[in-house]
Amino acid sequence: MKVVLDTGILIAALITVGTPPDKIYQAWRKKRFELFTSEWQLEEFRRVSRYPKLKPYINPVEAGQMVNGLRVSSHVYTGLAPVDLCQDPDDNPILAIALERNADYLVTGDKRDLLSMQRIGYTPIISAADFLAIID
Repeated sequence: MKVVLDTGILIAALITVGTPPDKIYQAWRKKRFELFTSEWQLEEFRRVSRYPKLKPYINPVEAGQMVNGLRVSSHVYTGLAPVDLCQDPDDNPILAIALERNADYLVTGDKRDLLSMQRIGYTPIISAADFLAIID
């Protein structure tokens, strides 16, 4: 199964153990699905994980380990074709990954922009809880 996780899901997995984002991340580490990401997303993750409001909740060592794990064990893309399909231009690179790989799922917590789209091409855009129900 080919999956794209929004950056917010990865950040949430670091912050709270036992939540759907954490369980999804742990399922990926157990090779329950293939994860697709991009250099752009890894850089966004680094930037977001350093936001002052998140610093009290994110261990920098764990964040670095997550990025290293993603780099080694997921499919990392560079030079994806740009898309302009979302109200929030910062979400377009995530959509580009899903389109490039014709992902089975794009998992996000972004209700306002991504979840409201419902799908990108043939890829359903679903919440972490819905995806967890699929893989459990």
